[in-house]
Amino acid sequence: MLFLLWIPGSIALLIGVGFLYQWIGGHRDKLRFSSPGRWVTIGNKCKLYVVEKGSQDATGPTVIFEAGIAATNLNWYHIQEHVSRFAGTASYDRGGLGWSSPCRTARTPGNIAVELHDMLQGARIKPPYILVGHSFGGLVMRRFALLFPEEVVSVLLVDPMRCEEWPPLDPQKQYQLDRGTRLSGFAIPIARFGLARLAVTSLLCRSGRTAGRLAGAAGDGGRHVLERVTEEVGKMPSEVWPIVAAHWSRPAFYAGMRSHVEAVPDTVREMHDAEPIRGIPVTILTPGKSTPLSTERLHRIGDNVQQVIAEESAHWIHLDEPDLVIDSIREMVVAATSETVAASV
Repeated sequence: MLFLLWIPGSIALLIGVGFLYQWIGGHRDKLRFSSPGRWVTIGNKCKLYVVEKGSQDATGPTVIFEAGIAATNLNWYHIQEHVSRFAGTASYDRGGLGWSSPCRTARTPGNIAVELHDMLQGARIKPPYILVGHSFGGLVMRRFALLFPEEVVSVLLVDPMRCEEWPPLDPQKQYQLDRGTRLSGFAIPIARFGLARLAVTSLLCRSGRTAGRLAGAAGDGGRHVLERVTEEVGKMPSEVWPIVAAHWSRPAFYAGMRSHVEAVPDTVREMHDAEPIRGIPVTILTPGKSTPLSTERLHRIGDNVQQVIAEESAHWIHLDEPDLVIDSIREMVVAATSETVAASV
């Protein structure tokens, strides 16, 4: 009888210890890793975390970075460091990701672009802007340029998300969205009780054995996630790995990821028939391992679009060929600054 009572008591104790471990770790992470940036309130008690680097010259543009669908400002760490040497820059975490508070609206490009604009105004980061977006972030920057064209001088899209490849235009990909939603939902309670912290800390800050065991216990889905994580993060500077681990230890991160994945069909509906960007130069970097965008697709994005092939890259061009991204931004900064100087003469 005592043995039977001991079992639920032990389980309750383990759960309590896990919850405390996560709470203390999350509090410590925020104190350790969030100091490079600041929080900007945009309304509805939503706070977005932004990192600014470089000087915001009154005569030059500010470069604004937007990450992929489940990525944070850390995805631009290396690029922002270099670009900040010749321009003012700002990267941030969308609502529900990184150090930002939970999202209050559907994670569609229109909603996010408005929130980004509110954040830039609240942070007093003044236009003109050069917009840089990767993957899903490319759709956000397209929408931003359509909503606020007078504030944008040029746009750089780094392998932007192709709407035709996702539901509802491509129903065959629905299983990927469903799997992403399930895995994100499954991870929320795991993170709440500290198991995600054990796994990602093992993977990114220690030997990785614990992460491997937990991924194996989760089956093929867990192993798939582990492989993708190892591939992506392995290309990032090692100094950001502990911060990535801190982000991925938070239950809110998985809730935010689920919200982004769930909104993909609405994102596709919004952007597939979006009007082209007019009067603003747009450069698209396409991986050499992907099929180039057709002339018709380019015209649907904008009326002044050039496509550059990143021969050595897969989807993460800014991690595979960072110099190509940096040089593209430098050209945009020089062109925008020259036009401003010429206009003032």
